[in-house]
Amino acid sequence: MQGDDKVLDRFRRAQESLVLQSSDLPLQTISGMVLAEAIDIDPAYQRRERWSVEKQSALIESFLINIPIPPVYLSEEDYGRYSVIDGKQRITAIHKFLTGRLVLKGIVELPELNGRTFDQIPTALKQTLTVRPYLRVVTLLKQSDPELKYEVFTRLNSGGERLEAQEVRNVAFRGPLNDLIYELAEAPFLRQQLKITSSKSAAYADMTDAEYVLRFFALKNNWESFSGSLSRSMDEFMLQNHRRDETFREDMRNTFLEALDLCRRIWGKNAYRRPSAPGVWRDQTLAGMYDAQMVGVSMLSDEQRISAVRRSVEIAELTQHEFLSDPQFEKSVRVATNTPSSVAYRIGKVHEILLRGSSA
Repeated sequence: MQGDDKVLDRFRRAQESLVLQSSDLPLQTISGMVLAEAIDIDPAYQRRERWSVEKQSALIESFLINIPIPPVYLSEEDYGRYSVIDGKQRITAIHKFLTGRLVLKGIVELPELNGRTFDQIPTALKQTLTVRPYLRVVTLLKQSDPELKYEVFTRLNSGGERLEAQEVRNVAFRGPLNDLIYELAEAPFLRQQLKITSSKSAAYADMTDAEYVLRFFALKNNWESFSGSLSRSMDEFMLQNHRRDETFREDMRNTFLEALDLCRRIWGKNAYRRPSAPGVWRDQTLAGMYDAQMVGVSMLSDEQRISAVRRSVEIAELTQHEFLSDPQFEKSVRVATNTPSSVAYRIGKVHEILLRGSSA
């Protein structure tokens, strides 16, 4: 049938390019690998601690009463070193309990164990936990094709307590490009506008900072032909560029930091925010306004940039006026912001404002 050859090619490629290894490991072995730093349970792409003490305790109880536990998935980063794709919370709970750092709480079937650490439970139970329960560990080996690894990560996290899209990208594309995105996410002005003051800040915990950096690159050169899926555009940017050289990454760094600095110098503390009335700006960064201003300034020539900074007050006033008087501009920033028409309109509008304000 038509298309069969394409299906077979895809099938053969998947068989040859995704290299898996499965093992059933005792809990003590898993904890020992964490202790020896062979398993990284706190990779950069997973910033959040999600499981409560009660949920961690329930996992330990499940092992004790012989309840099946889903497998965990690792990615081999180097020979003998692994990061967690799926199962970070399970591995963390196991390691914390076996090393005496988890006090059981809220378990139901064995309530007599509540309030106890590993050292305080009966010897028979300690022996059971260290020797008998096995956890299935599936490892994607280092030589696996990155695009297929990405597909695995996405499907593993299509339900349940899934990773955020940015976390999935960072699992699949760990390396210099991903490191650069995190480096740029530390830029003081971006952190200021996203109200990031610590690792507990919401925009840091849910990885909004890194996603803001990536969405700029995904839209910068493709906003006029944007497909309608920003998430897919960011995926494609990483797929296409994660193997590029240092010169490419240095150009990326300069482009982003220059755009960020121009937004700071033109709109100041109101960059990426929307006006609510003449002379009044809401104290909240909007992704749609961020796109429009960052991409808009990146399209200016050197002369236009100098002029825009010099006339920053006028440009800020024009931005406010257009937002309050043009319903389509407001809608493109606030409602259904990822449609092709909304992306094109808001970026085009801000670019027009910048050119008008800079007398280009």
